[in-house]
Amino acid sequence: MSDEQQTTSEGDTFISHLVELRNRIMKASVAVIVVFLGLMPWAGKIYDFMAQPMMAALPVGSKMIATGVITPFLIPVKVTLLVAFLIALPMVLYQAWAFIAPGLYEHEKKLIAPLVVSSSILFITGVAFCYFFVFGVIFKFINEFAPKSIAVAPDIESYFGFVMTLFIAFGVTFEVPIVVIVLVRLGLITVEKLKAIRPYVIVGAFVIAAVVTPPDVMSQLLLAVPICLLYEAGLLVAPLFARATQAPEETVSEETT
Repeated sequence: MSDEQQTTSEGDTFISHLVELRNRIMKASVAVIVVFLGLMPWAGKIYDFMAQPMMAALPVGSKMIATGVITPFLIPVKVTLLVAFLIALPMVLYQAWAFIAPGLYEHEKKLIAPLVVSSSILFITGVAFCYFFVFGVIFKFINEFAPKSIAVAPDIESYFGFVMTLFIAFGVTFEVPIVVIVLVRLGLITVEKLKAIRPYVIVGAFVIAAVVTPPDVMSQLLLAVPICLLYEAGLLVAPLFARATQAPEETVSEETT
């Protein structure tokens, strides 16, 4: 094959990959939009559900306020869009997997597929933990600390920003086992080294918790303790995962040494 034919072939392959990527992105986007449109009639109730932890901590009869003209419409729409994305996440992940899978070896598929699924589950678990456990503690502390002369009426846009910040913080925090597993699997660090730096990880967990959460001990513990426990879980699973996803040549090399 001449250099010109090879260049043309590579160009066609690149274009075909771009077309495939576009199609996968469109299918994932359509899935999110379809779920979003299906949920839109209940956008107000979805926001009320997200606001329930705060409302439960406020005095009876209290309500949130909206200071913007279109805020009462825009914020529930944003919340509904995020919920739609979470519901459509399996389809989004499937499209991502369908795009990259043809170019992977068998042992690489064993590496990627479990990480994609487990990281998604862990992120959603972190968000759920934040909503069902952490918010109750945080909002109760904030409203009990507030002086009696203050009428607490949170703005829905500020509440949305605060909630999204904590959702992301806890969702990312619950990815700690995945980070540990990937570092060990890629050979960037050993399990023994990770065990040796355990005291520094514990200190770092409490520093992160102090920065992210409100300044009460309970909410900081609710973030720091899961980080430490998830780190330990990663140390337990990492060696098993590394052995299960070895390439054939890696297995042969270990057997001959």
